Amino acid sequence: MIRLSATAKHSGVLRAGVVGTGAFGRHHAAKYAQMDGVKLVAIADPNAETRHAMSTAHNIDTVSDWHDLLGKVDLVSVCSPAVTHAPIVRAFLKSGTHVLVEKPIATTLAEADELIAIAEARGLVLTVGHQERFVFARSGLLDYADTPLEVSCWRTGPWTGRGADVSVVLDLMIHDLDLVHRLIPGAVISAEAFARSEHGTKADEVTGVVTFENGSQARLHASRIAHSRRRGMSVVYPDGTIEIDFMTREIRNTTRRPLEALRFDDPLGEAVSTFVNAVRDGVAAFVRPEEARHALETALMIEKATRVSAWRHRAEQIAAA
Repeated sequence: MIRLSATAKHSGVLRAGVVGTGAFGRHHAAKYAQMDGVKLVAIADPNAETRHAMSTAHNIDTVSDWHDLLGKVDLVSVCSPAVTHAPIVRAFLKSGTHVLVEKPIATTLAEADELIAIAEARGLVLTVGHQERFVFARSGLLDYADTPLEVSCWRTGPWTGRGADVSVVLDLMIHDLDLVHRLIPGAVISAEAFARSEHGTKADEVTGVVTFENGSQARLHASRIAHSRRRGMSVVYPDGTIEIDFMTREIRNTTRRPLEALRFDDPLGEAVSTFVNAVRDGVAAFVRPEEARHALETALMIEKATRVSAWRHRAEQIAAA
């Protein structure tokens, strides 16, 4: 285990709060409410109907302004829109609160670096909601020392409006980038990408290729404007290929590597419980903030490549006119 410097163990009941109780936040609240040694004391959400529903469901205080929770909780889940992550996480860390923030950790590297530095300086647990890491860890796919030659990921679904404050790269693809970085170590040296937007200025569909310093490549496709939901991954090794369909939970494995069946028991529950245990034991959480920062760095490289691609495509259109 990685022990945090100057972090004390917590032996008493931990006071928990949740900021933002939308698609994910309400589940975080439910997990805290069911845990021994944890007391869900309050949630913050600007929507009055949501606050009433959460107050009724858990018999807790609710506030419209997250600032009202500062100094009143020992740990907090930040499940607000991505663009608000950095200022909210920063404030809670500075108030001495341990933080689990839904992905992405922030929307810029400068913000991510600041949050990591504050958590380290104050001896606080900071972790990020890359829950699919728990599914992968149970399967055994992260246990192999050799590096795949190529990883392909696809994650698509219809438009819901959720996460539209950022591009599909930071909304959906970043899940796969976290897994790719667990499979392929080292730095990314280049990124190519193409994007399409239907709702506003943020990219709703992106296809990208990233190349690592060791020569391995990752091919990624993410869409929130697709007609159907698809979620899968292909991992190519010198001795064969592992293909995973996350929708049907089927695995085709032509390598010599044994793999466990996919189990989606409760990855969000595991994320919350390991966060709480890390706070209690004074150790780093399973998903470290530096790892989330690595996924963000590659996501921003892909976003930059899509902007360059779009500009070049427009320039070619103008030149051909």
